[in-house]
Amino acid sequence: MVTGRHFRRAGILVAGGVLVLVGLALLVLPGPGLLLVFAGLVLLAREFPALDRYVVPVRERALQAAEESVSSPLRLAGSVLAVLALAGAGVAWGLVRELPFSGWSARSSLILAAFLLAGLLVWSRRRVVAARTPR
Repeated sequence: MVTGRHFRRAGILVAGGVLVLVGLALLVLPGPGLLLVFAGLVLLAREFPALDRYVVPVRERALQAAEESVSSPLRLAGSVLAVLALAGAGVAWGLVRELPFSGWSARSSLILAAFLLAGLLVWSRRRVVAARTPR
């Protein structure tokens, strides 16, 4: 079934491309940019083997950045403030109609980003604490 294969490949191309583009945007904005770039590359590498060579270096750098974000109390506090700022911005964009692009789509995407970032912070912190704990 040729068309099914083409639809699947197109879906992976779109999903991987979106993850990479959003991840690149989040490199300068608060959020898990490298982790999203990594997820997008993993998806794209399934259909485009030439991208395999980028997966391992991006994975290592993404995990390193995740660990660095919670390695000190000051960085952890900054990351928690970013989560609170995203959630607060989501509430503001949902309630204040005068803000540009206000509405449910901006509100929900900002709040979803806050939850995603909070989950990644918890995961990173557990990983760092487990690595420091003697076995």
